[in-house]
Amino acid sequence: MARKETAADAAEAGRLKQIALTYKMTRKADPKIGLVLAAVGIVTLGVFLAIGFLIGHPIYLGILGLLLAFLATAIVFGRRAERAAFGQMEGQPGAAAAVLDNIGRGWTTTPAVAMNRSQDVVHRAVGKAGIVLVAEGNPNRVKSLLAAEKKKMARIVADVPVHDVIVGTGEGQTSLKKLRTTMLKYPRVLTGPQVTATNDRLRAMGDLLTNMPLPKGPLPKGMRMPRGGPKGR
Repeated sequence: MARKETAADAAEAGRLKQIALTYKMTRKADPKIGLVLAAVGIVTLGVFLAIGFLIGHPIYLGILGLLLAFLATAIVFGRRAERAAFGQMEGQPGAAAAVLDNIGRGWTTTPAVAMNRSQDVVHRAVGKAGIVLVAEGNPNRVKSLLAAEKKKMARIVADVPVHDVIVGTGEGQTSLKKLRTTMLKYPRVLTGPQVTATNDRLRAMGDLLTNMPLPKGPLPKGMRMPRGGPKGR
C-alpha cells in the first residue's frame, strides 16, 4: 500500500513539475499569461457568485463557480501554451516533423523523405486522406522537391491522392499551428487496408532516412548535408 502511495505521490509531483516548467516556458513568449489566467479565474468565479446571491444559493454556485473557474483557466492556459510553443518552433528546420509526430492516430509519418543541402525538407504522412507531403524551407526551392516527390508517388501509388503543404507564414503557405487542422480537413477516401497497403508500397520504395539518420524533432540550426550526400529526389 505504501509503495502505491509513493508511486502516486511521485506521479503527482512529476505532473506539477511539468506544469510549472510549461508555465515558465510560456511566460517567456507570453509575459501576460499570469494576468490573463488570473482574470479568467476571477471573472468566472465572480459571475457564478453573483448569480448565487441573486437566486439565494451563493454557496452552491460559489463551489460550482470555483470548479468552472479552474476548468476555464486550464483551457486558456493550454491554448496559450500551445500558441507559445508553436511560436518558438516557427521557422526552425524540422519543426513540421515534430507536429506530424503528434497528429494523432490513423497517420503514419516519415520525416525527411527528401532534403537538399540548404535544409529544405519534405516530410510524408499517410492516412485515410491519402498521402500528404509537407515541405518546409525556402518556398521556391521546396517546390522542386515537392514536384520530384509527386512524380515518384505517381509511379508507385498512382491510385492514391497526394496533397502537398508548404509550411510557412507567406501567401499560399500554412502556418505551423494550422498544419494539423489543415491535414485533418482533407476528405477520407481510403480504407484501413488501403492505408496499410500504401504504407507497405512506400516502405518498399525506401526513402532518405534509409541512408541518413536524422534526430527527431527540430533539426539543429546550422546543420548541413554532408558533401556527396543524397539530394532531394
